[in-house]
Amino acid sequence: MAVVTDYFLPLLLLFAALLCLRKHEDPYALMLDGGKDGLLLTVSILPPLVVLLSAFELLRSSGALEALTTILRPATDMLGIPAEVVPLMLIRPLSGSAALAVGADLMAFYGPDSRIGLCSAVLLGSTETTFYTISVYFGAAGIRKTRYALPAALLADLTGFFIACLTARFFG
Repeated sequence: MAVVTDYFLPLLLLFAALLCLRKHEDPYALMLDGGKDGLLLTVSILPPLVVLLSAFELLRSSGALEALTTILRPATDMLGIPAEVVPLMLIRPLSGSAALAVGADLMAFYGPDSRIGLCSAVLLGSTETTFYTISVYFGAAGIRKTRYALPAALLADLTGFFIACLTARFFG
């Protein structure tokens, strides 16, 4: 990693500056424009992100996560998904870091080689933080109505959850 930061990044910046000078452009002004665009993007992304993180915290602290786990247990048993991974399935579309924490807890408690540990690991690697991704990308593009994107993404997540647990059972 030190090679990248010590040599590659300065060389990349030097190369970009030389390219700008060759084209008779001001590299400093271009970098300022890029920084300004980055700040504007951050400002447009921030409100959806705050709403998303607040909603997740409300879900977790209200006890609704545990209630949903209990409600979904018959369906997950029928599909062959361990009920212990239901909180991970519910959190993964909302928050990647929270999902990693839940997955780590499951692996620490049940063991990484257990069916639940394997299912958690495969599930974490095969699905996306759907609400975060949609809020960031659609928010940055100024799209207010997600139309079919959200249902399609959630269906893909559900498919990923099922296949992850099936794969863990098959290879575990």
